Amino acid sequence: MSELDDIDFDLDDFPSTTPLKKVPYGDIFEASRAGDISRLRYLIESGINVNARDQWDSVALYYACLAGHLDAAKMLLENGAICSEHTFDGDRCHYAALNLNVRKLLKAFEARPPPLGPLASDLRETFLGYQQQFAGDLSSGGTSPSYFPPDVVFYLHGRPIEAHRVILSARSPYFKKKFETDWRDRREIRFSREKLSYPAFYSLIHFFYSDRLEIAVDDMEDLVRICKVCKCESLQRVIEKEVSHQKYADYKSLQEIDNSQRRYILQGSSLPEDDRLPASLSCLLQICLANSVREQNDLVSRIGSLKISAFEDDLADVCIKVGDKIFRCHQVILASRSEYFKTRLSRMEDFFEGKHRLPDYNLPLLEERDLSMEAFEKMVEYMYTDCLKDIDPDQAEEMFDAASRYLLFPLKRAVADALLPHLEMVPLAELCHWLISSDMYGVSKIREYCLDIIACNFEAFADTREFRAILLTLPPPSGDSSLRTTVPSAPGAEMKMTEGNVLDDLREKWLEAEAGELDTRDESALLFDKRLQMLMHMAEQEQFLE
Repeated sequence: MSELDDIDFDLDDFPSTTPLKKVPYGDIFEASRAGDISRLRYLIESGINVNARDQWDSVALYYACLAGHLDAAKMLLENGAICSEHTFDGDRCHYAALNLNVRKLLKAFEARPPPLGPLASDLRETFLGYQQQFAGDLSSGGTSPSYFPPDVVFYLHGRPIEAHRVILSARSPYFKKKFETDWRDRREIRFSREKLSYPAFYSLIHFFYSDRLEIAVDDMEDLVRICKVCKCESLQRVIEKEVSHQKYADYKSLQEIDNSQRRYILQGSSLPEDDRLPASLSCLLQICLANSVREQNDLVSRIGSLKISAFEDDLADVCIKVGDKIFRCHQVILASRSEYFKTRLSRMEDFFEGKHRLPDYNLPLLEERDLSMEAFEKMVEYMYTDCLKDIDPDQAEEMFDAASRYLLFPLKRAVADALLPHLEMVPLAELCHWLISSDMYGVSKIREYCLDIIACNFEAFADTREFRAILLTLPPPSGDSSLRTTVPSAPGAEMKMTEGNVLDDLREKWLEAEAGELDTRDESALLFDKRLQMLMHMAEQEQFLE
């Protein structure tokens, strides 16, 4: 159909063609069939696998397409549902789509796979960058990553694949055992088996880094055999099932399809949580932290002569000293996640900062100052797992500062997500503090939340001395979007190009909360400005009396 060529559209232009229902206690399949967006959103936020199958071997996206629920289908696709044509699930969704609009939606997302998370995206970029470098393909747009070099090269049929032992060991028990035994001191590993498929092996290594499997249908049976050897059991089961689906699809197809042009895509979210990239690196991180504590105890007991006791091998290749604690880390993860560490490690030549205290230490040692051990540990937790657990609200501001200093901007969003539930219970004065802090560090989520609460409860805040005091520190409302309340001075801090003057934004939110008519909007804005002037005058008098 020629109409499918234009895949760019606005979802608002295509409302669902069937009435929506509510299934407050339904599963993901019932919610998709009914088009219950609120229930679907709750299930997705709870971490449910959007590519799970029911007793009839159907996925949630199939039911959303069958019922013509565009909004439900779009939500599933944005959260990793797979819709590739010429695959078992993809073809079912395309053929079952109730109308043309649903098919256009599927086509749009087929051309634009769901984005990877920050951790998977960063490591994937690192992996692909090295394959380009090794192949001499830097002229095509790749950049030469001269930092954290891979420590192992696999050769299949004369073709190389560069990788890092720590990533492979974290993802596969087979590789972990091999690197501890037969391959312990080997830089190059050559496979002589002619039946070992290079595309299948490459796809698996790429999956270890990116948590996304992309493979040609012709190579899937080879991948099953490799997964069996590498003890990737959950991935093996999924691929085996998909192979049988592909055979059935071939049997039912009306025409021959060139398998070399057909590709299968699998998101890591389709696997059990323990087999995904963040969980694998989280286990590795726990070993590193345990070894770091052990080294700290040795440091305290043997000043000037550190002797590391036997501990589980964590393949650490760099140590970061923060305060009195030494953290064992991995260059590939630090440099992939943070531009600060990427630059510093790329210039590192046998760094041993403070080595006069540790004469027998055999790993490069970097020292970080003006940062607490607790904040650094939380930052490393995010770098390895893409999430934060049990963050102390009193630590949030230091974490915002660390995210700016270490050029780890996605960390701000993670801290904001952890901080928001706490802000629902804090007094008004503390919300005023968080408004100023979030504006200074460019944390939009906290800033917007504070502005919304203040706009909806303006009179209550106007009665607080803390709110009146911060008005004296802010530029007056101007309506000029080029003005900024603050420009963060921390190295590498993001410029807030989409945020304007705080009081301008507060005025806009107050006008929205008041739901004023358009013809009285200017008058209402003028009244708001006069109210602010009165509050600032009160604050000046209170400051003078002090």
